[in-house]
Amino acid sequence: MGMPEGQEGAAVRGTEGEAAGEPAATEDLLYDVIRRLWPLHRTVVRAVERELADTGMTAGEHALLDALRTEGPRTVPQLARSMGLDRQPVQRWVNHAAELGLVVTAPNPAHRRSSLIRLTAEGTAAIRGVQQFEATELRQRLADLPAEDVRTTLHVLDRLGEEFRHLANGSRVQREETDSRGSRDSRGSEGSNGSNGSNRSNGKPEGHDDRPAPPPLMRKGRSGE
Repeated sequence: MGMPEGQEGAAVRGTEGEAAGEPAATEDLLYDVIRRLWPLHRTVVRAVERELADTGMTAGEHALLDALRTEGPRTVPQLARSMGLDRQPVQRWVNHAAELGLVVTAPNPAHRRSSLIRLTAEGTAAIRGVQQFEATELRQRLADLPAEDVRTTLHVLDRLGEEFRHLANGSRVQREETDSRGSRDSRGSEGSNGSNGSNRSNGKPEGHDDRPAPPPLMRKGRSGE
């Protein structure tokens, strides 16, 4: 996520308010969280790639192996969806990981034309070794963080991810347009002198859409896409 114009000011408002003894608005605190995510992500990627320097893997392939270890064999589109990425970079990671002997393709019982990507024994050992090292580093460097604080952080990040997925997919805009159209149809029906605003073909208000409206934004936790 890039930093929109004026973001620095938005982030400072909450800090200044708290310094003056006033509680920061929730949206300002959330903005502070969001503006930290991109630099944090870049820093984590640099740290992971330094750690992987002798393995031949990239940070993207690390994420790929982690997803396969967590979720089991998946198709490339399934992996892309679970990782929140386009298919093309995931396919590149799969190809390179296959060259390194870390993953192989297998027949997909659910679809003849697609293949499942699964870890090899070497891939499983590689990601396990990397993650054991990472776990040791986290324990040594962040042992002072209470587990409850970490759980709260996970909840906030999950909720942010959920809401921004809705925004990225246009769910909120679609819902607002559907509600607006329904309101106009209702007003037209009331003024139709008993005709119910029907058209000649199907008896439904003109412009009526049979498709269900997108569900309202709601809390799902770690539901994924």
